[in-house]
Amino acid sequence: MNVRSINPATEAVNKEFEYYTKEQVEAIVEKADAAAPGWAALNIGERAAYMRKLSDVLKRNKEEYSRLMTSEMGKTIKNARAEVDKCAWICDLYADNSARWLADEPVKTEASKSFIAFEPLGIVFAIMPWNFPFSQVFRWVIPAMMAGNACILRHSNTVPMCALAIEEAFKSAEFPDGTFAAIISDHDTVKRLIKDKRIAGVSLTGSVDAGSRVAALASKCIKRVVLELGGSDPFVVLEDADVASTAIGAKECRIAGNTGQSCIAAKRFIVVRKVADEFIKGFTDQMKAAKTGDPLDDSNEVGPLANREQLEKLEAQVNDAVSKGAKVLCGGRRIPGKGYFFEPTILTNIKPNMRAAKEEVFGPVATVFVVRDEASAIRMANKTEYGLGASIWTSDMQKAERIARAIAAGNVFVNTRVRSDPRLPFGGVKRSGVGRELSRYGLLEFVNVKTVFIK
Repeated sequence: MNVRSINPATEAVNKEFEYYTKEQVEAIVEKADAAAPGWAALNIGERAAYMRKLSDVLKRNKEEYSRLMTSEMGKTIKNARAEVDKCAWICDLYADNSARWLADEPVKTEASKSFIAFEPLGIVFAIMPWNFPFSQVFRWVIPAMMAGNACILRHSNTVPMCALAIEEAFKSAEFPDGTFAAIISDHDTVKRLIKDKRIAGVSLTGSVDAGSRVAALASKCIKRVVLELGGSDPFVVLEDADVASTAIGAKECRIAGNTGQSCIAAKRFIVVRKVADEFIKGFTDQMKAAKTGDPLDDSNEVGPLANREQLEKLEAQVNDAVSKGAKVLCGGRRIPGKGYFFEPTILTNIKPNMRAAKEEVFGPVATVFVVRDEASAIRMANKTEYGLGASIWTSDMQKAERIARAIAAGNVFVNTRVRSDPRLPFGGVKRSGVGRELSRYGLLEFVNVKTVFIK
């Protein structure tokens, strides 16, 4: 079957690919299985040297990779450049810190010597999404490989060119043959690889449904799994917030990361009644002013959605909300013409039976809720099946910390946009996933935490 890479800004076909055959995939797994012991046998410094070379490759080819992301999934070029920078940062951070993070931990016992060692598992297989086609891969693969594992990537079929460009970057950095490879495949191949006895661990970033299916299969096969799933992040505006700057922050939190196509983009804007009118006016003005258009134009803040399916789903969610009584403060429609563009949109008067209230909204659409007070805001923030990120806007730092502890989420940011940072663990609770990426915690997800007791 053909896989089409389509430019979402023009709807032109970039390139077509065939699914890898069963024989091609088997050859990749065999190579990884053969390469894994040698890669694991290298010391941390030797693996770090490869990561630094990979960082150099990314920096050297930054513009090429940025334009590739923009042409394949519509990311604005400034977002794409920032994404390549983050990938290089991840490489450098793990090169600099993994020796310390993976060092044996001595434990005082009655033994002559007892310690905890952190050893690789073998081959880690990942199923990755289209919305951050480079950085999502790097935040999985760099920790997994620094820990000594070989890795196989099955990227989203929306971004096959990015998948192969990442594979080529590893080759340019002269990683040992077989230590990293990408495949282009159907879902049956994914299932087959999860069940393959040579695969020791599985990482998935995607929808709750996909995560549930992968987790069930991995669990049946007794395999380590990390899941980074959806989010319906609250943006909580308290009565002592600086409303003008908060309105600017609201726009950035909704659309700046990736035209709203991010699991950690703010989606539910929960504002205390005392400042609601002022905030809503400021937020609406900001969204109306957001410049939408050609993602290769540096001045544009909003690009197209990644594919037609995403555009049609977003349009259906908005139409469903309007049909059930939601009020449109700005936007609300797809933009006519070529490309998968949708207007920056704000909806109010949201009811529980609306799709926009129950589902993750993946695009430049915000839902606003007015609540009585701080306690009501916390309750609404936690009234979701998701628990990935949250942002709190207030001028009282003691209050901010207290509320941050009260919100059920893996990441809480105060007076700024929720983002991933390789120095900090990233992940969610509830139906937003299990396990952590990034920092030392992400490094330890795919290792054998081995106890050694010598008497």
